[in-house]
Amino acid sequence: MSKGKLQKFADMASYPHVFEYPYRATEDVSFDIRGQWCESFFKNDHPIVLELGCGRGEYTVGLGRLFPEKNFIGVDIKGARMWTGATESLREGMKNVAFLRTNIEIIDRFFAPGEVSELWLTFSDPQMKKATKRLTSTYFLERYRRFLTDGGMVHVKTDSNFLFTYTRALLEANNLPVEVMTEDLYHSGQADEILSIHTYYEQQWLDRGICIKYIRFRLPQEGVLTEPDIEIPLDDYRSYNRSKRSSLEVSR
Repeated sequence: MSKGKLQKFADMASYPHVFEYPYRATEDVSFDIRGQWCESFFKNDHPIVLELGCGRGEYTVGLGRLFPEKNFIGVDIKGARMWTGATESLREGMKNVAFLRTNIEIIDRFFAPGEVSELWLTFSDPQMKKATKRLTSTYFLERYRRFLTDGGMVHVKTDSNFLFTYTRALLEANNLPVEVMTEDLYHSGQADEILSIHTYYEQQWLDRGICIKYIRFRLPQEGVLTEPDIEIPLDDYRSYNRSKRSSLEVSR
């Protein structure tokens, strides 16, 4: 590990708005402010919004600036990346931004039922080999239901045609209410101030001429969720740490 990373981890450990529970060993470790984020940390009664897989935290910080009347929490396991947004928000004295370093698979351990009103999934790894690892799969949607308000909003912003196609099929298969869906966000007329926040990786895709897709849907508490029965062509380009795939291959 480089000296730079070591210093970043040391910084993160000292930041008052960063919570670190990065291992599955946390099964038996209690999280004291579960259900009390607003009361104990934010000191207000504003709605809580999560960015899952927040990377450098561009959306968490950007949304926090735009909406001081909401509380934002960026979640990721990569502490060295998260350091960027955590440091920026600390320097700006932002009181409505926090970061949680943990595995998203155990995200429901940190929030009580109905404690979160909205989710952002920004440029998630499409996980083309295994459906249960996709952040829009029924595996994860069921976890989100454990802490989202009934009908809570879910935003999906992605460069991946695979993840977009999969998510669209899943929403259709389960009749989940979709409010916005576009395969080309920046030519759709939907790219307002919120959606125009660019992440580090998003700018790479835009520079390469890759269209950005966006879906906004609501997740009701009621109903059994099922996976779509569909074959999807795999993405045919290398997406940062993702392996290159042939567009002639398909996955379920």
